[in-house]
Formats: sequence, C-alpha cells, structure tokens
Amino acid sequence: MSPDHPPGLDLDRLGALLERDRPGLVNGPLSGRLIEGGRSNLTYALSDGTAQWVVRRPPLGHVLATAHDMRREHRVITALHPTPVPVPRTELLCEDEEVLGAPFYVMEFVDGVPYRTADQLVPLGPERTRRVVLGLVDTLVELHAVDPGEAGLADFGRPEGFLDRQLRRWGKQLDASRDRELAGIDELHAALGRKLPRSPAPAVVHGDYRLDNVLIGEDDDEIKAILDWEMSTLGDPLTDLGLLAMYSMPLDVPGSPVSTTAEAPGHPAPAELIERYAARSGRDVSAVSWYTAFAWFKLAVILEGIHYRYTLGRTVGRGFDRIGDLVPVFIEHGLTTLQEG
Repeated sequence: MSPDHPPGLDLDRLGALLERDRPGLVNGPLSGRLIEGGRSNLTYALSDGTAQWVVRRPPLGHVLATAHDMRREHRVITALHPTPVPVPRTELLCEDEEVLGAPFYVMEFVDGVPYRTADQLVPLGPERTRRVVLGLVDTLVELHAVDPGEAGLADFGRPEGFLDRQLRRWGKQLDASRDRELAGIDELHAALGRKLPRSPAPAVVHGDYRLDNVLIGEDDDEIKAILDWEMSTLGDPLTDLGLLAMYSMPLDVPGSPVSTTAEAPGHPAPAELIERYAARSGRDVSAVSWYTAFAWFKLAVILEGIHYRYTLGRTVGRGFDRIGDLVPVFIEHGLTTLQEG
C-alpha cells in the first residue's frame, strides 16, 4: 500500500459509496493517511485535494464488533452535534463490510491540536496550559448537562447498577490476563466494592475523557472537538471526573511509557479541577476519591492486559517491555487514593 492508500482504506470503494450516498460531497480523487496516536479504532484523514474528512473503523482483522461499535460512536456524535458539546459533524455511517471490510463512518475534519504529554504543553506556557486544562473541565460539565432524552440517547446505556457492572467487568478483565502475583490488586478491587457510592442522575459519559482525546485550537485555546467516543454510554458522570483527576496527577516514574500531563508548568492540581466541576455542575463530588481510585484500578487492569499480551509476543513496539513495571504503581496510587477519601 502507498502512503496515500493505507491498509484498511479502499479509496475506490469508499469514493464510489460517497458519490452514491453523498453526491457533491467529494470533488476530486481521494487520498488518505492513517492518523497516528489512536489506541484502538483506526482513524484516517481523507482528502479530495480541497476538503478533508475523517474515517473511523475498527482495527484490521478484529472480529469483536461489540468492542468496536461504529454505530454507537456515530450515534452519540450525531446526537451531540446540535448541543453545546463540541463534536465533529458526521457525514455517513456504513455498516456494509463489503466496502472497507468492516463497518465505518465518515465525519468532518476538525482543525486542532491533541496534547498528549506534559512536554507538548510546555511551549504553551503556564497561563495557556492552565486555560486549556480548565476548559477541559468546563467542556465536561457541558457534556454532562446534556439531557439524554432530549438528545435521543435515553436508551444509550443502562444506568441502573452502572458502577457495580463496571467493577465486575474490570475484575473479569483482570482475571483474563492474570499470570503473575500483583500485590494489592485484589485488595483494591474488594475495597472498591465495599465502598461503592450511590450514583447521581445518569448522564452521557465519554468513558475516556482526558486532554489527548480532545482537539485544542492553536490560537484561542478552545476545545474544538471531543474525539474517541468508543467507550461512551449512559451512566455515572463522576467516572469521567475521576479519570480526569487521575490523569492530572504526576506518576513520578522516570522514563515511563505512560504519562500524564500533570508535570506541565501551569497545570491545575486535581483538587482545583474537582472544585471547578462541582461549582459549575452543581453535583455532589464528596465521593470523588472512590471514582479516582477506580480510575487507577481500571488503568492498572488495562496495563496488565498489555503486559500479558507482551509476554505472549502479541504486542510489538517501543515501551511495551516496561509496561508491566507500571502496574504496581497504579495499584499503589489506587489504594492510597481510596484510603485518603
């Protein structure tokens, strides 16, 4: 495949589909490139030489459609577009696997910058970094203020028993990749179960809300679009807040292949982000330590799964040999956070 024809993106078939279903949208030969940085589903930039779009599809060869549900992603983005929540405009959903080998959707291309590490934030300076991160909180408040019924998302998830199901789900994920002793992980899982909080009214939950899943304007520091909705559902909004708080804490692990943005000069502390969310949303965040500890547990399970696949030779790339060393750090943070709550 040439750089303009990346694997998983058949431009001839895609062009024919767009010409049939969206006549006038494309005005020239198509080219495409894979956008790096995604952790699961594949994202491509598509161009006709004048305009650009984005194509999202599951990983190549992946057969678990429920884990990479293009219909759900397309549905939530389409539903949120008329609201104040910044999301791209969707153009087309295709569930015919004959076109690209898997279901996919096309959406508008949004100009903006994803900041993935503290080092990438440094050139912004402390004041801009502070504005960007506080804007992340304000946009989360806007997302959680959306009425699911009015947006057509009343049946987008099962809020009743949400936290209990989440905890059981990630416990099963841990068991599926358990091949070594991990001190404290069972203790953390059990403690989270004993201290399960009562959820507030359900909201649309992003599921992976953090700085590198949004696009920031180059000049105005505004969030131009929230991306990567594959884990979105209807559930407890404080799970998003707990994850955001977790990613705003320094890891203090030199050379870590996993990083937070917390070390960037000007980055607000988690307590300020939590207070801002509480003031602007009106929600009770007194149990936020549980949600943050749950985020540490969930990330520990995800990292252990990556480590497990690495030991089996199923994961290649830089940094995977050190992922396993991070898991105890996440467990310790989870236990400490829960005890301090």
